[in-house]
Amino acid sequence: MVSHRSTRHGSRRRTPRTVARPGAPGPVLRAAALSAAAGAAVLSVVPASPAGADPGTGDPAAASARVDRLYAQAERATERYNAVAERVAELREQAERAQDGAARDQARVNRLRDTLGNLAKAQYRSGGMAPALALVLSEDPEDYLARAAVLDRITSREAARLKLFQHARQVLEQRRTEARGKLAELARQHESLRLHRAAVQRRLGAAQRLLNRLPAEERASRERVPRGTDRIPRETPAGVPARAAAALAAARRAVGSPYAWGQAGPHSFDCSGLTSWAYGRAGVSLPRTSQGQLHAGRHVPLDQARPGDLVVYRSDASHVGMYAGGGQVVHAPRPGARVRYDPVGMMPVAAVVRP
Repeated sequence: MVSHRSTRHGSRRRTPRTVARPGAPGPVLRAAALSAAAGAAVLSVVPASPAGADPGTGDPAAASARVDRLYAQAERATERYNAVAERVAELREQAERAQDGAARDQARVNRLRDTLGNLAKAQYRSGGMAPALALVLSEDPEDYLARAAVLDRITSREAARLKLFQHARQVLEQRRTEARGKLAELARQHESLRLHRAAVQRRLGAAQRLLNRLPAEERASRERVPRGTDRIPRETPAGVPARAAAALAAARRAVGSPYAWGQAGPHSFDCSGLTSWAYGRAGVSLPRTSQGQLHAGRHVPLDQARPGDLVVYRSDASHVGMYAGGGQVVHAPRPGARVRYDPVGMMPVAAVVRP
């Protein structure tokens, strides 16, 4: 974001000063440094810090609404962070598998090379090395199979070994190329992760500064227990599937745990972290983000919601909770709050999802 500095009338003109940007993060799993173009592409997916992120004092109700908007923006950035973090974990596993495979392939190539070397030695002692073996043991054996004159001079067993060696070399190079690509993508995603983290922290910092300026009574009103939580059924009704009941029981046990962005339990949670953790305790794997959970099951009307259903909020599916019955959801609401019950209509409902 470009900042503008006002100048007084008649003041001396100053020469603009260039400020150096901090260096890029260090290599990840021996990956090469990121290119400037990759960094620019990642930056384009992170929205700029909102204007007026730290407004002055004013009407407490308007300031409180501004805090809520900043928290909503932070939650959207958190879900983007969670999506990238999930991708980073997948890429790390893929890169490690590719590297392990390349190491195994290299060992196989080495064994085949040793076998062919022993064969070459034996042929040399018996009257000279066959041209095919001389060619394959050289630095560039790529086109040896195309030479019919060479193949005519070796036995079928030797030809099979040479073909096997050539195939092993091709597989090794493919594996190395795959590993290099995974490592480069992993480095780019780590940079994206850093930028999303910064976006979350900017919004949370702005919200906290504004919250600190609210009158004590206004701050206290934001933490009052919502009405209607006394109507929450304490036992899961009959007919609720066992896995939904188990997930809801886990979410209920998490009530009182602190909100922490990017966390999925067992001691702190963000919104999608709570629901994915709770269903994980029931043996069901859900996507890590609220956007992913929007597509994690069958959609049902809100008036047919049953305990254990996921309730996804806002048009961009940036918040999610779990229906607890009695018109209430259990969810991780926002930074500074704890996992709690709130009315199901606390914000616009995008969908009710039954995993």
